[in-house]
Amino acid sequence: MSIRSMTGFAQVKSQTSDGVTFTLSMKSVNHRFLDPQLRLPVDSDELEMRIRRVLKERLARGHVEVVLNVERRAGEGYNFNHDLVAGYLTAFRKAAAEFSAPGEPDLNAIFRIPGALGETTPLDGSFSSAVLESLEQAIEKLNAMREHEGQGIEAELRGRLGALEKAVHEVSGHRAEVSRACMEKVTARMQELLQSVKADHDRILQEAAIMAERSDVQEELARLHTHIDHFRKLLDHGGEVGKKLDFLLQEMNREANTLLSKTSGISGGALRITEVGLLMKSEIEKCREQVQNLE
Repeated sequence: MSIRSMTGFAQVKSQTSDGVTFTLSMKSVNHRFLDPQLRLPVDSDELEMRIRRVLKERLARGHVEVVLNVERRAGEGYNFNHDLVAGYLTAFRKAAAEFSAPGEPDLNAIFRIPGALGETTPLDGSFSSAVLESLEQAIEKLNAMREHEGQGIEAELRGRLGALEKAVHEVSGHRAEVSRACMEKVTARMQELLQSVKADHDRILQEAAIMAERSDVQEELARLHTHIDHFRKLLDHGGEVGKKLDFLLQEMNREANTLLSKTSGISGGALRITEVGLLMKSEIEKCREQVQNLE
């Protein structure tokens, strides 16, 4: 199953059996959830509900804008909302008489009121069916573009994942050296304490062993290896993996932070671990930027 980006655009132009021409446009960008925004002709409430239902079935995430433009046929004019216009005129003349204000209502202003002016073309059941058929075509085009974008993101993620894995291997190579440096630091501190104050020798040795164990980065390295393997499996499986990958990257970043904190203040190989750890965090952050746009 392919991985899809949340970025895409599609447009379908069609017409009904009785010659009503319309254009359906779709544009999507990244969003935490599915967020459809529809711009349809007036009196399209039932059609809007059906479009939303289709979008929910076919798309998982993204801010999706759907715009439906209906073109008037040659020779057709515009109609107006009789009740709305009549109500405005009545209210205008009543207010003018009550306050003795001279003047006549401006039809140009009235027709700019939302819903006052509309097309004469009736939007019946056949129109809705034609729009929904075009909606399916538009979604196919949109998803094709989103899949193409997703392939590019997947390729970049795999490349950065390889660099991250290489960094983890390098840190593993310095692990023994870092452990020795930690132990030497602890031992030196222990000798200072033994010489300066009366202390429980066994207790100090026990504390030293605990400190040395806590400085070991093996646990973080093992978890990073596990997260990288899981990340690759999710990419291989495909589908709606954006949220899962983002969660994994958060876990990776946490392990990288712990690794850096454990090796701070230690010379030798730990200095290189700090450099590699910062590189790991940079790769993880770049991956997160890409994952944010996956469905």
